[in-house]
Amino acid sequence: MQNAAENPLKKPIVCYVTDGKALGGEDRVASVVTRIRMVVTAGADWVQIREKDLPGRKLFELARAAVATVKEISTGRTAVIVNDRLDVALAAGAAGVHLGGESLPAGEVVRWCRSGNAPPDFLIGVSCHGLEQAHAAENAGANYVFFGPIFDTPSKRAFGAPQGISILAAVCRGVRIPVIAIGGVDAENERECLRAGAAGIAAIRLFQESNELANLQSAVERLHRAD
Repeated sequence: MQNAAENPLKKPIVCYVTDGKALGGEDRVASVVTRIRMVVTAGADWVQIREKDLPGRKLFELARAAVATVKEISTGRTAVIVNDRLDVALAAGAAGVHLGGESLPAGEVVRWCRSGNAPPDFLIGVSCHGLEQAHAAENAGANYVFFGPIFDTPSKRAFGAPQGISILAAVCRGVRIPVIAIGGVDAENERECLRAGAAGIAAIRLFQESNELANLQSAVERLHRAD
């Protein structure tokens, strides 16, 4: 599997972060997989499965279905990354794991994975809310970081006030690994993040507010055109 975080970044990384609760529907797993199918068809590079309240068995079911969907549609070009649950990510054959504030320490995960317990190209990402955290993630051996929230967004208000573009730019200059901007990123401000040095953007609402495939394709194509 190709390690997207280590390739020369010819175009920005576009990452869909799932939110099954917001999607609604009687069958949450089916709703998320349907949305993943749409977003992957539209050309997204990464899908991060972020369903923190799902029981382990259901999360595994979702992750496995997501991996199968990606293989079917994009022949594996899109990376499926599981939030927090390293065990689920490995069992489902996902491309990586994303670590948050309550996850296992990044250094421990990196050492364990790089000791032959995960594929060599298995991605390990870390959520960061400051330059010091981004440095720590880089020093721990993480492949990339999510940094935010850049703009105001309901899902990130628990992490404090928005960081803003100037702080994002400082973080992008301060580390060598890719920095993915997250938090309130939309069609009106996404270019600001990329001009600040972000390697890509991650978003929920940007990919869940429309049920039209043409709109999703337009959004991904716009992001991939790095000016």
